[in-house]
Amino acid sequence: MKVFRSVVVGTGFIGPVHVEGLRRAGVEVAGIIGSTPAKSRAAAERLGLPTRLETLAQALADDSIDAVHLATPNRFHFEHAAAALRAGKHVLCEKPLAMNSGESAELARLAADSGVVAGVAYNVRFYPLCHEAAQRVRDGAIGEVLHVTGSYVQDWLLHDTDFNWRVLAEAGGELRAVADIGTHWLDLVQFITGRRVVAVCADLRTVHPRRQRPVAGAETFSGQAAGAVQSVDITTDDCGCVMLRLDNGANGGLWVSQTTAGRKNCLRFEIAGGRSALSWDSESPNSLWIGHRDRPNETLIRDPALLGDWAAGIASYPGGHNEGFPDTFKQLFRRFYGYIATGDFGAVPPFPTFGDGHGEILLGEAILASHRQRGWVEVQATTV
Repeated sequence: MKVFRSVVVGTGFIGPVHVEGLRRAGVEVAGIIGSTPAKSRAAAERLGLPTRLETLAQALADDSIDAVHLATPNRFHFEHAAAALRAGKHVLCEKPLAMNSGESAELARLAADSGVVAGVAYNVRFYPLCHEAAQRVRDGAIGEVLHVTGSYVQDWLLHDTDFNWRVLAEAGGELRAVADIGTHWLDLVQFITGRRVVAVCADLRTVHPRRQRPVAGAETFSGQAAGAVQSVDITTDDCGCVMLRLDNGANGGLWVSQTTAGRKNCLRFEIAGGRSALSWDSESPNSLWIGHRDRPNETLIRDPALLGDWAAGIASYPGGHNEGFPDTFKQLFRRFYGYIATGDFGAVPPFPTFGDGHGEILLGEAILASHRQRGWVEVQATTV
């Protein structure tokens, strides 16, 4: 396969994760770009990358760059993705795809008309046992999907002194916990079940209507002392619950929180079918619980020799050799660049597309509208 050259835009937490995943997937990383040339150089030196490219404009003008990975704050996604598509670069964008459905619809249209490949980094799909669960549902092993439940909870914004750009509506969007982590759960459950969420009823809450913002700009997990702070009004959601209805009549619910003490990054789902049930926990990602009514329950351990072909294809190590969060990015990138290498862009992409990202924005907007209206809201179908 051709060795592709990519550039990562964004030097915060997730940008270096993309760099590592790209390297492990066999993609050459030609540089990393920050908000200033100085930040670009510093990040490149820290990660052992070339320092020649210091701005997105330079990367887009470079004919040797095949793809751009966007790991920037949400408010920049539309501008950066649109520019990359117009420059003829393949694009892999972090979620959420955009700040609103107007932007995401335009990006989906641009991607469809561009002749390049565009994906969204819903990496949780690429835990092997999530693929295994999806294959079992598609093969009819669990029967008709009856209901789905689960949660995605963290604790990194538990205190009112915890601060990050994501808590600000103007930087991350009007939804935060739902759009930041809940969207991963919603994408995953729809991927596994093969069903679309068609209606929602949401109750969201801002636990800390005011947070203490560091005057010097040091954010939670930045590794810097906070120093002086200023009180800032917060309108985005810290937690909430969402009742769901799927397109086959199945129902369920999601609990999402970034204020649950002790839970660092815990996504759980349980999918109940007419024959059996499936349950998985991202903090124990190498085991899948399989529930039965009339015989003992099972625990399937991630082992390529025991998995279906679909899941075994994204499991790189033998049983007992655990795979986790960083491996999901490697597997996503392998599928993304493998698809590009085939040149058959009419085939069904084996990764989340801009169309999927647009669908998640529409779902998020329905959740926010439901919360504000205090009732059920239908989710607009994707038309691009």
